[in-house]
Amino acid sequence: MVAVFSLNTTLIQANEQGVIRHPVAHSNVPVSAAVEVPASASLVYLSGKLPPLIDSSQPSDSPLAYGGNTKGQTVAVLTAIEKTLADLGLTLGDVIKMQVFLVGDPALDNKMDLAGFTEGYAMFFGAQAQSNLPARTLMQVSGLANKAFLVEIDVIAVRRN
Repeated sequence: MVAVFSLNTTLIQANEQGVIRHPVAHSNVPVSAAVEVPASASLVYLSGKLPPLIDSSQPSDSPLAYGGNTKGQTVAVLTAIEKTLADLGLTLGDVIKMQVFLVGDPALDNKMDLAGFTEGYAMFFGAQAQSNLPARTLMQVSGLANKAFLVEIDVIAVRRN
């Protein structure tokens, strides 16, 4: 078992030019337990992204204007992050750390919609999308800049020099 883990780590390192992603033991959650970055790489910190306006026919303080529920807003935010990364010559595969802030959904008795977030996240990270998984922190917060926002995500990406 130790040899298999070492082999997997070596393969990951070889595939990512020195970035080592350590899987979470005994879990199928699409995140890394830890990510190591070589000294030869630089880190790119993206500011937190909120969902963009998607439906201007909705009131600006309605979640429907920004993708609706947590899943819709997660997809909108990750799409915006993907575009920002592309503008910088990077991809979601270069993301090594992600912080996720979820507001409690009024439709779920003000509890964060982890299932909705996970569905949206899985469209971008994991075996089906791409296999480079970031270390991730996910937390519920009491509110964001607009009461319609349910999701904010910030990421750190690595640029291999």
